Amino acid sequence: MAMRSTAAGPCYRVRRDRSVVGWRPKIVVVAFLTVSVTVLLARTLQLSRPTASFRSSFATASANFSRVPSLDPISRRVDSSSFHAMQMKTSEVDQNISFPFKPKTPTDLQIKPSFSEWKVSDSTSELYAEEVKTSFNGRNMTNFTRSEIDGMVINREGGGEMSISSGSEIRSWGLNFSDGERLVQASRKSKIPFKSLPPDVALVYAKNEIEHAPLVIDDPDLYAPVFQNLSIFKRSYELMERILKVYIYRDGSRPIFHTPELKGIYASEGWFMKLIEQNRKFVVKDPNVAHLFYLPYSAHRLELALYVPGSHNMKPLSMFLRDYVNKISSKYPFWNRTRGSDHFLVACHDWGPYTTTLHPELCKNVIKALCNADASEGIFVRGKDVSLAETTIRSPRRPLRQVGGRPVSQRSILAFFAGYMHGRVRPILLKHWGNGKDEDMRLYGPLPSQVSRKMSYIEHMKSSKFCICPMGFEVNSPRIVEAIYYECVPVIIADNFVLPFEEILDWSVFSVVVAEKDIPILKEILLDIPLRRYLKMQECLKRVKRHFLWHSRPAKYDLFHMILHSIWFSRLNQVQAHGGD
Repeated sequence: MAMRSTAAGPCYRVRRDRSVVGWRPKIVVVAFLTVSVTVLLARTLQLSRPTASFRSSFATASANFSRVPSLDPISRRVDSSSFHAMQMKTSEVDQNISFPFKPKTPTDLQIKPSFSEWKVSDSTSELYAEEVKTSFNGRNMTNFTRSEIDGMVINREGGGEMSISSGSEIRSWGLNFSDGERLVQASRKSKIPFKSLPPDVALVYAKNEIEHAPLVIDDPDLYAPVFQNLSIFKRSYELMERILKVYIYRDGSRPIFHTPELKGIYASEGWFMKLIEQNRKFVVKDPNVAHLFYLPYSAHRLELALYVPGSHNMKPLSMFLRDYVNKISSKYPFWNRTRGSDHFLVACHDWGPYTTTLHPELCKNVIKALCNADASEGIFVRGKDVSLAETTIRSPRRPLRQVGGRPVSQRSILAFFAGYMHGRVRPILLKHWGNGKDEDMRLYGPLPSQVSRKMSYIEHMKSSKFCICPMGFEVNSPRIVEAIYYECVPVIIADNFVLPFEEILDWSVFSVVVAEKDIPILKEILLDIPLRRYLKMQECLKRVKRHFLWHSRPAKYDLFHMILHSIWFSRLNQVQAHGGD
């Protein structure tokens, strides 16, 4: 009996345990189905009526997809007859889902959606807007007028719907909106036809992308120490390559227009003109899709054609440019649209800034890429205008001839300069350090023949630790780029000079800037630089040299692209928070 009881006990417990174990998966399945149905119903309700919590949950889930800041609201209106349906799709969402959309009135359509507040599917990382080939009245979205597209604003405060459907012939492009402005958010996994976007919309998108550029600490193609902010530059350059379109006015007769000069100290304006006019990546024939407009004249050829030697009168040159701008502004609508703020010129002649003064909009609004970048005269505007690197090209067929330097161990001269004694700085420099006053400081006027027979000008630069680059009549000097070419640390003496690409490059790591008042202690300043720091400057100089080289066929990050990038970057800086000028 005891044994039966003992056996029964364990048998009973085994049956009870099996019973309990058998019910556990059933309970779990029921609970899972209950939760799934509840979530499905909740999401269905949320899709048909977006709530604050719904938008909040999407903002968290899509943080990695859209990071566009809130911009100042701008209200734009468009008649309902000119509003064309925009259809949308996602790769992982049913094509018949309704999208939140309801304007207060048909004539009060306002674009204000933000993908950081809207969500279609938690698993959807990309949301595309589709360009509808057959829409209202059969019109293509690419045929919208500028005001119509800019006026398409969706009011997210309403509770209505805009249908999401498929079946149209489409081209997908990433779409994003920020408060008060229609923006374009590109999918990082797809190639976006930015040519389908209005130019100003693309600029606003680019500016916001740059402001929220992903962090780049190091890059195999770029040397981080020479940049002010590598992350900003890299993202901006990428967007320039993908978005920027330039229109070149065909108006203007030779030789002042469309005739590049490729040799001499003013060669920068000629090389840029040559390369941009040959370019097919950035240049477009349709001005309606352009972000920038180029005025293709040579300041040096303007001087050769119109200046009367000895007259000291630049007015004929200024009048010529004034009349040219008046001509294109009356012939085309593009200048008047922005008062010239999306136009640019490239001039390396010393008189470049002064020939713009008779036309107020040309002087104040146009982006001027100038070698004579003097911030003290009120013509060059820091932050809007661009400091153009002045390059001396001796052989147009071989612009990189003799480029390169020597190691530090073969640089026995502390500092070197040779040049004409014009301007306010050079006579003072020669007074303190010239004519053999100090063996370490090889400073001359024009290089004496007895010296040049032993060592040429270029050999002097390659054998010196520092190359003195004083201003001449104007603040700019071709010696700065020459010093970079020969890997001789440039010592820049020119108060009020805005250094080329200063918004991008950190000049302090590969050059020395000396105030004009400190010329008497110049040698002391140079000797105070520790060897360790000088070696770092040398390394930075070698790495930054690529950004100052001309190539017959432009190379990535070379001087042509750096100039174009600075002009692009300046244009983006003019774009206000609401996307206007």
